[in-house]
Amino acid sequence: MDRRRFLQTAAVTTLMTTHIGMQQDEAESIRIIRTALDNGINFLDNCWDYNNGQSEIRMGKALRDGYRQKAFLMTKIDGRTKQAAAQQLEESLRRLQTDRIDLLQFHEVIRDTDPARIFAAGGGMEAALEAKKQGKVRYIGFTGHKSPDIHFKMLEVAFAHDFTFDAVQMPLNVMDAHFESFEKKVLPVLVKHNIGVLGMKPMGDKIILNSKTATPVECLHYAMNLPTSVVITGCDSMQILQQAIDAARSFRLLGPTEVSSLLAKTAPAAGKGEFERYKTSHDFDGTYHNPQWLG
Repeated sequence: MDRRRFLQTAAVTTLMTTHIGMQQDEAESIRIIRTALDNGINFLDNCWDYNNGQSEIRMGKALRDGYRQKAFLMTKIDGRTKQAAAQQLEESLRRLQTDRIDLLQFHEVIRDTDPARIFAAGGGMEAALEAKKQGKVRYIGFTGHKSPDIHFKMLEVAFAHDFTFDAVQMPLNVMDAHFESFEKKVLPVLVKHNIGVLGMKPMGDKIILNSKTATPVECLHYAMNLPTSVVITGCDSMQILQQAIDAARSFRLLGPTEVSSLLAKTAPAAGKGEFERYKTSHDFDGTYHNPQWLG
């Protein structure tokens, strides 16, 4: 399985698990996580708000019995204020049954106002930096799925505060290449500044598959072919997990002709963002529906 350098210190696989907490059976969630770790998927994704905290609680149980030592653990917080961010981080640490988060990320940076709020006096960044000094957090990043322009603004505000994020998470897939593209607008900046690239939504939460223009493996391999440190794919069943493992093991760098052919197939369906509704609607915006999470 291909391994790539992340943040210069942690070698991680190109895939990670999410969607944990959706299964009816808690034991099945634990089985998915441990099977992933046993098969070399060692970067685990989570968030303070996923499934009302159940995703973190179940992952914490799965990381018992020595499995925490196998994992590079990432979780996300919604708090834009110092108080909200600090409170959410402490809750995540308790749920995950750990004293340290490897990567803490500000979740859903999707509003023009988010960068200024996070970096303001009394903002969420103060809590993250304090947690890092205390050893509760190793690295700091941010995520968002709405607009490459907002990602760019977040990076600019960070640079203006003499801060460089360790990682940035964003959609990278065969549709994104054609519409409001993070790949074209943000990815080159991250590579230039040696910021870890976390590519999410390789299948657009399975919506891209409805276009009938690309297979799951083609979607995963396209994202893995970019200069990503990690490709995030949601694994909510053993079958989907095995699909991710097989895709990682079979991956090889795609040639220019293969990439061009795949983009040509997907272009007609991609132009208006029909299969990237996380960019064009509020359906995927948890903090839009729950603004109290922001603090």
